[in-house]
Amino acid sequence: MGIVVFTMKASVIEMFLVLLVTGIHSDKEMTRKIKRPKFTVPQINCDVKAGKIINPEFIVKCPAGCQDPKYHVYGTGVYASYSSVCGAAVHSGVLSNSGGKILVRKVAGQSGYKGSFSNGVQSLSLPRWRESFVVSENKPPKGVIYPSTLTYSSSKSPAARAGETTKAYHRPSTSGTTTPPATLMQGLAMPAAEATHTTLPKPSAFVASATSSPRPQPADHGSQETDLWSTTPYTSSRKSPSAKPGLQRQDSSSAAFQEPMGADVSLGEMDFWKPGSVLLDAGFVPKEELSTQSLEPVSQGDPNCKVDLSFVIDGSSSIGKRRFRIQKQFLADIAQALDVGPAGPLMGVVQYGDNPATQFNLKTHMNSRDLKTAIEKISQRGGLSNVGRAISFVTKTFFSKANGNRGGAPNVAVVLVDGWPTDKVEEASRLARESGINIFFITVEAAVENEKRHVVEPNFANKAVCRTNSFYSINVQNWFSLHKTVQPLVKRVCDMDRLACSKTCLNSADIGFVIDGSSSVGTSNFRTVLQFVANLSKEFEISETDTRIGAVQYTYEQRLEFGFDKYSTKPDILNAIKRVGYWSGGTSTGAAIHYALEQLFKKSKPNKRKLMILITDGRSYDDVRIPAMAAHQKGVITYAIGVAWAAQDELEVIATHPARDHSFFVDEFDNLYKSVPRIIRNICAEFNAQPRN
Repeated sequence: MGIVVFTMKASVIEMFLVLLVTGIHSDKEMTRKIKRPKFTVPQINCDVKAGKIINPEFIVKCPAGCQDPKYHVYGTGVYASYSSVCGAAVHSGVLSNSGGKILVRKVAGQSGYKGSFSNGVQSLSLPRWRESFVVSENKPPKGVIYPSTLTYSSSKSPAARAGETTKAYHRPSTSGTTTPPATLMQGLAMPAAEATHTTLPKPSAFVASATSSPRPQPADHGSQETDLWSTTPYTSSRKSPSAKPGLQRQDSSSAAFQEPMGADVSLGEMDFWKPGSVLLDAGFVPKEELSTQSLEPVSQGDPNCKVDLSFVIDGSSSIGKRRFRIQKQFLADIAQALDVGPAGPLMGVVQYGDNPATQFNLKTHMNSRDLKTAIEKISQRGGLSNVGRAISFVTKTFFSKANGNRGGAPNVAVVLVDGWPTDKVEEASRLARESGINIFFITVEAAVENEKRHVVEPNFANKAVCRTNSFYSINVQNWFSLHKTVQPLVKRVCDMDRLACSKTCLNSADIGFVIDGSSSVGTSNFRTVLQFVANLSKEFEISETDTRIGAVQYTYEQRLEFGFDKYSTKPDILNAIKRVGYWSGGTSTGAAIHYALEQLFKKSKPNKRKLMILITDGRSYDDVRIPAMAAHQKGVITYAIGVAWAAQDELEVIATHPARDHSFFVDEFDNLYKSVPRIIRNICAEFNAQPRN
């Protein structure tokens, strides 16, 4: 009996152990299944910006082709969240242009982002941004689970358009996440937390375009403006002093709404409303463009306005999306006002930021209708406001025969600047004018008094244009007034008689007069020589940035009467010439040429045309050959003017080759004035014979 009981107990224990082992094994299987859920890597498009994705850390799959420049990247190593996620991955070297999986982690916003060229991608500079991110290879830390779907700040995200499922946005309570989206009307005026769940108001009617119903003009930069479809006021987003590097923005708005310095509030990376769009609860829906073709013949252009025109537009980050659209509308209005065609004006566009690029050249679009369509497709480049670099680019590349330059038509470049440039423009503009380009400057929202200390080159607009008479420079108080300049600007660029900047033979040189003051000249004749010098000087456009005049008088010795940088206006130059006193003495012309090279032309501006005009009445006591040869080798174009007893052979040695175009002789001092027109004509003919591009 005892044996039977023992056997039964053993069986029960064995069954219990079997059940226990089976249960543990089942629990392990269930645990294994729970711990290892199937992870699907979400795929995004190349144009998706990190700021649109709310998740603080995530893995995504990028497609091929994200190396394209249209996918903008800001920064190096650490990127502003306004950057393309996949473009930044290619720039950093984590991803090739063939695509793949990457790990993205959000980090704090930086005070500045430096652009660089790496792995075929040119990243841009940015003064400041509210949030950053870094990218690394797809190697997640052990035990970390990443989401299979991403949370976007807007239902109209690029991924959603591509068919990917997204989550509705709910503001997380943790810090370090992206700024919540706001409505266009209320988000600008309220803190971020209050703007999270507001909805867009429905318009009562379709909204007219900005050209037919312009925004009310603010009284000053900080005034309130009324939106196009609502009477709700909002504070003007005029560029603050911090729009340029090294400055701190002063803003009373919530810290969550920090943005690139001077840019428009991005409303959670949401685009602004475009003229001609319909506003719906779900977002902004562009109206379909009509593809009907005009039955009217295409215009050949206005022959009274035959100019080759380049618009150099501001695509820097400081301008913001909305003002960039206003700028594009301005270009479209210009294209409409101009009767563009092969027999009239032709127009191209260059956009600048960190670096300039041609959007389209002179021969790309040959009528106003095609131009307007092309302008609408221009996307903003971003970066700094490197205007000087853009002008140099236009001078070297834009006005070439390959790009449609017609040669016989004046070259005109209209430069638009939001605030002020981040580099210098004077030298680049001078070289452009010397290449035959008429420079116009339109400055919008110029620096106010407390901002002027931050301007890189004070009075840059006047230094850039050929005349400071307000014909070539226009200052617009704010972007909402820009449309008022369309007709005045069109009238100016089509005014062939007043495009004086194209007469570059008159505004592109440093001219040094070397005047014989020897005893044989005499006091009366010396005054006649000075009048001759004044008559020649009157023909030139004289200013600090145009033609400059200097003078040396010589006998056995030499004297600098005034240098190139002494006087910068025509009246001052003429008065200075009148005050030159007669010296009297011998005639050492060779020593005078050497002195002029050392004391006058050594201080000439680089790449500026150098003209020496020497006037003498006799043969030199010293040798002129070696000093004259030195002048020719240094690029000084020498004109020799002989009077009375001057030696013709000596004049020809002094003069630049060919001597017949650079040496002149008159038999008496009173006939000097007769040679002025011929000298001016030869100076201009020589300049115009040189290649313009």
